[in-house]
Amino acid sequence: MGALAQIGFATPWLLWALAVLPVLWFLLRAVPPAPIRRRFPGVILLLGLSDDDTVTDKTPWWLILLRMLAAAAVIVGLAGPVLNPDPVERSEEGPVLIVLDASWAGAGEWPRRMELAEQLLAEAGRQGRTAALLSLSDPRPLLFQPADVLKTQLEGVVPHPWAPNAETLSRSRAIIDALEAVETLWFSDGLSYDGQADVLVALEAKGQVTVFESGAAALALFPPQFDDGEIVISSIRSRLGLSAEHLVRAHGRDPAGIERVLATVPLRFAADEETAEVRLSLPAELRARVSRFDLQSTRSAGTVVQSDDSLRRREVALITGREDREGLELLSPLHYLHQALAPSADLLDGAIEDVIPANPDVIILADVAEMTPSEESELITWVEAGGLLLRFAGPRLAASDISRSEEHPLMPVRLRSGGRTVGGAMSWGQPKTLAPFKDSSPFYGLPVPEEVAISAQVMAQPDPSLSERVIAELSDGTPLVTRKQLGQGQVVLVHVSANAEWSSLPLSGLFVRMLDRLAVSSVNGQPDAADLAGTIWQPQKVLDGFGRVRDAGNLPGVAGEDLVAAPLGPQLHPGLYQGPTRSLARNVMQESDVLMAAEWPASVQVEGLERAEPMPLAGYLLGFALVLLLLDVIAALALSGRLNLRLAMLVLLVLPLAFPQQSRADDAFALRATAELSLAYVRTGNATVDSLSEAGLRGLSETLFFRTSVEPAAPTGVDLERDELALFPFLYWPITEDQPIPTVEAYARLNRYLRSGGMILFDTRDADMAGFGTSSPNGRKLRRLAEPLDIPALEPLPVDHVLTRTFYLLQDFPGRHTGRDIWVEAAPADAERVEGMPFRNLNDGVTPVVIGGNDWAAAWAMDTRGNVLVPIGRGFSGERQRELAYRFGVNLIMHVLTGNYKSDQVHVPALLDRLGQ
Repeated sequence: MGALAQIGFATPWLLWALAVLPVLWFLLRAVPPAPIRRRFPGVILLLGLSDDDTVTDKTPWWLILLRMLAAAAVIVGLAGPVLNPDPVERSEEGPVLIVLDASWAGAGEWPRRMELAEQLLAEAGRQGRTAALLSLSDPRPLLFQPADVLKTQLEGVVPHPWAPNAETLSRSRAIIDALEAVETLWFSDGLSYDGQADVLVALEAKGQVTVFESGAAALALFPPQFDDGEIVISSIRSRLGLSAEHLVRAHGRDPAGIERVLATVPLRFAADEETAEVRLSLPAELRARVSRFDLQSTRSAGTVVQSDDSLRRREVALITGREDREGLELLSPLHYLHQALAPSADLLDGAIEDVIPANPDVIILADVAEMTPSEESELITWVEAGGLLLRFAGPRLAASDISRSEEHPLMPVRLRSGGRTVGGAMSWGQPKTLAPFKDSSPFYGLPVPEEVAISAQVMAQPDPSLSERVIAELSDGTPLVTRKQLGQGQVVLVHVSANAEWSSLPLSGLFVRMLDRLAVSSVNGQPDAADLAGTIWQPQKVLDGFGRVRDAGNLPGVAGEDLVAAPLGPQLHPGLYQGPTRSLARNVMQESDVLMAAEWPASVQVEGLERAEPMPLAGYLLGFALVLLLLDVIAALALSGRLNLRLAMLVLLVLPLAFPQQSRADDAFALRATAELSLAYVRTGNATVDSLSEAGLRGLSETLFFRTSVEPAAPTGVDLERDELALFPFLYWPITEDQPIPTVEAYARLNRYLRSGGMILFDTRDADMAGFGTSSPNGRKLRRLAEPLDIPALEPLPVDHVLTRTFYLLQDFPGRHTGRDIWVEAAPADAERVEGMPFRNLNDGVTPVVIGGNDWAAAWAMDTRGNVLVPIGRGFSGERQRELAYRFGVNLIMHVLTGNYKSDQVHVPALLDRLGQ
């Protein structure tokens, strides 16, 4: 009964003809077989005789059943049966509207969504209907066009790294309200969001709505937090379910500057739990290199979180000019600085000459007036190299002669002798308050508390450059904080003490915020909108819907308050933003966000993404009826004694032609190979070599995915005797001594592959390629394997070959081994170097073969978690060798896909610049 439920009918009313079958049974039962006619001379004696009792023979029951089955097959076939019909009764007229949430939550199953959309548009195209597409995450004006035309444009539709928000839904509603009657096919990403129900009501008012969504839970990561010396990574899923484990990866650059996975840690969801948390302990140096975290199991912007300065705890050296008095910690110049910086920075104590070798990010001098010449010299050198020197005033600085007659290099301004005291018994006036920060100040946008009062300070000497160096002042215009540039670094002076003796500033929350704006402390968690008010942040790296990191390009800057408070959308992408003094990451999920699974009313038909292609069965049933009728002819002839053996054999030979034969296994292989670009390797029969080949191409595919626009699928192993090679642009063929020689048919297929533009990388894996490797067993095997192949003349790779510059500029092509010689198709004899070009103007073809012995698969090999499998060399030199192997692989694949386009004259200026010519 389950199988019958998957069959529908185009004209079901024809099935009423089945009711005639019982009548047909009795009619056929009354018709006898045709009699046998034989000439017999004695029959003439019987002429004229009659018999009053006549008995009619009956047709055998099995022949009647055969004929009834034939009639039933014809009736059912004419009714138009369809296997896997559309379960929803849809209109076959009018326009179709494809609605997509198109958010990051659907990126993991985006190919399945697009495949189903193509099927539905193909059906609409067969019905002659028009269609349009509406993305709720970034709505654009609709253009209804033939469904077949829209189907060809789906390749350019991608998910966005944000979810539909109030602004995009408002635009979507305006577009929907202007529509006439349409049938809506809504591809939901499975998440509920504000305004979703209103859009559904608007669409239902225009016609039938069918929702397609996966039952899988959406996953997302929260921004990492730093707690008690560990990185805390939290994740959330939209649906409860069974326990599940995912792998969290920390990406960053190693000391050689190569992007790689720095650490991995498993994250486990308990059964019926929506959230999971894991802690990762990394050394400070390694933690500072982390650029992002992601979940290996899925790729979407929600499962990738960018890391910013919040994980890189800044090193701050605190130096004071006097010893703390026992029992008077609150009077210490460093007490409030310790309280403000300890949660978010690593603090260093010691003398200037002791802390400078540690190269801290910031050095704070609290009431330090006099320094030795060597200390001053070392401090100036450190600041000029990019350090930040933050100085606080105090009694010692006020009583000193530093920066009086002329400006000291380590002071931003000249100072007046003595100081200024207000609000005391021997002074005039009341304590002064702070003036609002100007828009040129790094503190712009911070609210000024009324309770902050200044009772004493050191005064700046009037100077033509004073106004441009003041970044905070009192209500009467007196400078409170001044700053100047010194080399690549800065010198900042706060004209009051770091404790509460001269002001109440250290007692207020403004003190911590000002330190944060000066980049003295790291960001501990997501800052408030008020903390970033008045600042502009420029995007540096942004994420696309699949979680891939991209350059921000020409995206405009974002206001600080919008960066943390505004919803993500076309004007605010998730990514890394650079501010005046630090970087800040805006990720898809924020600490207060939740994921809710979408819930649909009973009036809406909800279907999954798995939808089998409808298969018409009419042809099969009519063919079956034809077979039954042919069998009926044979049976009737047999009963009448007129069966001709040759005729029976002819009928039996025709029977198989009534049913079309399909090689479903070959079709499935072809569909997998052509759905996405896939790199292929030759199965040698050696399980170890084949496994390493697959891991090598997996590593190369991952490298291509993250470094180029090429996004290969999982590598494919091919059988030369059976599989179609033309489906793959690149074939890696490792040579083993015991692999079998291909058959003649396989060689014919290989030669067609080489002539049609494919490339084979022969790898003897022995690092000995002298004379095509004849000095090694694998080299001799290569000669036997290559003899029947139609390989052009070869030559060692010339220094100006396009493989040396397809993507990277290379002169060495190591793998697990470092042999230099590899062989490629020889250049034409008449190829000459054109004046002004650093290379010859070679032909535009792709070399069909590359022969080498450096065992590239071993150097490329990665497991499913992104870890390398085979050690290469030692230390930095080994990692450099592996990196060059990856670069050679990238050049190789780009050469296969693009040809010798880098030989074009248009690339000459850029290449000459890179080559230093």
